[in-house]
Amino acid sequence: MERIEKSIDVGCPVRTVYNQWTQFEDFPKFMDGVKDVRQLDDTHVHWHAEVWGKDKEWDAEITEQVPDERISWRSVSGALNAGTVRFEPLGPDRTRVRLVMAYEPEGAIENIGDALGVMSGRVEHTVKDFKKFIEQRGQETGAWRGEVHDSQKQSSSAGSTASQPRGGRSAASGSRGTSGTSGARGTNPGGSTSRPSGTTDPDAPGSDRVAGGAKPNGDWPFTK
Repeated sequence: MERIEKSIDVGCPVRTVYNQWTQFEDFPKFMDGVKDVRQLDDTHVHWHAEVWGKDKEWDAEITEQVPDERISWRSVSGALNAGTVRFEPLGPDRTRVRLVMAYEPEGAIENIGDALGVMSGRVEHTVKDFKKFIEQRGQETGAWRGEVHDSQKQSSSAGSTASQPRGGRSAASGSRGTSGTSGARGTNPGGSTSRPSGTTDPDAPGSDRVAGGAKPNGDWPFTK
């Protein structure tokens, strides 16, 4: 089981930085190799990317999500991976983003690539490209302020914007949701709900603690 951690300081408020990271369908705009991302429902996302020179697709499940603090996920089909991104306010207009990925290379090509440091380099490029994307915009393309615990969306008090469902793209702005609001993530009733063991939050205490007691495994999905 391999673990990679990268961090970067972003010149935007923590709320803006976090809100942008919730807009998964915008990831292809700044992530190399990612061809398409579709939000299936509040806790499932479908990915299409080039991985080690091969075209791959997989579904990921959001396991934990706390506004302005952290988002954790794991794959539930296809290319195995798990990760956590944390957001730390350093001031009113500065935020530290810490991305942790857990993976297990598949086959000789991926092991060679890892030995050459390609995988670590790709994670570093991801955080740098995200920083450039949000700093140039100055504001998020959308937002979702709900919470997820143990892979389940949490209900909110009556009248709270966080309780609203994640809908489709806004016809007015062309983005999923509105800056600083509950925003929307795309929906698809055919989203995957399977939850196989074998992936975990690499940022959690004890790297072997996963659902079902299995050893963690997976591969970093955005590295060619």
